Amino acid sequence: MPFSTSLTRSLSLAALLLGIGAGTAAAQARRDEQFYYPGKFNWRFLANYPEAARLFNAFDYGHAVLYERLYTKRGKAARELEKEYRYLTTDLLVRPPRFAVAEEVIMPRYAKLAWRAKMMFDWAHVLHRQVYDAYADERLTTVQRDALIEQLTDYYLSNRKYAFTDKPKSMALMDEQYFSQTFRKAYPKFNGLIWAYHWLQVGLYEPYLEGQTEAERKAGVQATVARFWSMLEDPPRRMPKVMPMTSAVAPKFSAAHPRAAVIFDNLHMMHDIISDILTADTIPHEMKGRMIDEQLDKLQDPTRDVMSLDEWKMMADHMGGVEVMGGRATNLVELVQAPAASITGSGEMRAMPGMTPDSGGMSHDMGQMGQPMQGMARDSMSPSMGTDMSAMVALHKRMMADPVIRQRIMADSVMRRLMTRMMDSTGAAQREPTGGTAGNPGAQKPPSAKEHRGHREQMRKPSGRSRPPAKPPAPRPAKPDSSAAPPHDQHSTLYRWGRSWDDQWIALMVHPSALRLRTIDSAPVAFTGLPR
Repeated sequence: MPFSTSLTRSLSLAALLLGIGAGTAAAQARRDEQFYYPGKFNWRFLANYPEAARLFNAFDYGHAVLYERLYTKRGKAARELEKEYRYLTTDLLVRPPRFAVAEEVIMPRYAKLAWRAKMMFDWAHVLHRQVYDAYADERLTTVQRDALIEQLTDYYLSNRKYAFTDKPKSMALMDEQYFSQTFRKAYPKFNGLIWAYHWLQVGLYEPYLEGQTEAERKAGVQATVARFWSMLEDPPRRMPKVMPMTSAVAPKFSAAHPRAAVIFDNLHMMHDIISDILTADTIPHEMKGRMIDEQLDKLQDPTRDVMSLDEWKMMADHMGGVEVMGGRATNLVELVQAPAASITGSGEMRAMPGMTPDSGGMSHDMGQMGQPMQGMARDSMSPSMGTDMSAMVALHKRMMADPVIRQRIMADSVMRRLMTRMMDSTGAAQREPTGGTAGNPGAQKPPSAKEHRGHREQMRKPSGRSRPPAKPPAPRPAKPDSSAAPPHDQHSTLYRWGRSWDDQWIALMVHPSALRLRTIDSAPVAFTGLPR
């Protein structure tokens, strides 16, 4: 065969193979990613605010598992979602992952269905986190930080394939399509959890704009996280009733960076739209992927279904007001020079009985939590405080009898140390003659020093059974009436603020959002009416 003929055939075969390869590649969706904007500010939020930053890893899992269950269960996801809700609120959010979650592993079938949606969410979440990083970098001045956030927004929008538009979208896309609102009606509790996520995601920006010092900013972040935890109590009553809008929840951030704020609202709107598409039985299962793509086109188009910035700012009023969205994330905490205080059921701070400015106030450094009790002057203790101390010890006993509470306290060295100090302090105070029993015949008898020593030892033992007593154990007292105690639930009972000051003290010890206060090393903080 002549060389020229052989070469021609070889080139033709190569061209054919290349054509097939190109056609196959064109028929497949490109699964490329864009690297986050580089800079020394990256990861500062995780480094300086780990307890808040790690929550977003749990949020990512929550979104992913929700979509996978909705898509694979085809309208019969109630049982599975209830299990996932319990896992999220009692485990994963309490102990959030240290590293980011690979969502495609959690939602493999949904990721195949809606890879573009997954990538768009990931890209917007990168912007979320990088804005936190910019705020958390104390090396930046206010001017540098604001300029950086605008640069981050420009960089986000440069990825036209996966960026949401920065033009405010009409709420009709979320609420007025034929499949709209199906998810929130079918699964109100899980929907409320997602909206609480979104409230925190935008609400966390406000403390950085309100705080003038690093200590104030840290206090604000802790108060904002505490507000998030309060939303999870008694679900779905205290959860947002309407999708939180950045313009309402975070007005200062929205005024400073309106483009980013609009992007986040469009992102959160799309979260709701996809949940509705996956839930609605009016959309055939095989058509759900196409419907998601059509909605993504709308959320990326800056010319359709848009409203003005002024209309966007007023939208919260048309939707029922900011209170139904979870409330504003402004003025949640106020740094004051105040005497020791406690958190009431309404979230406000009040002075603890018997504690004066001279008697050793509550240090905001939670590592010194035992000091207020030791600083209480004996003269300031009224007869009723002996009963209060007894009630505190009784509550401590009941808590430690619960294996879940005991495991959590034992796993946290700071909490264990604080509880031990508290028991030492209450024991010393109760051994002082307060006249409570004589002056009040109906008062509960204070525990003996021996009882206190026993409970202190219980706190110090890591876990497992204690040594058998040297002497035969005394007859076990009658079991208290269980009807007098509320049923155990980790987010409606264990973490609920008590009415009396001693219950509040214990709640401050064990409530996860309150424990985060131990990272603040500033002046005492007073919560100023956390909205319900």
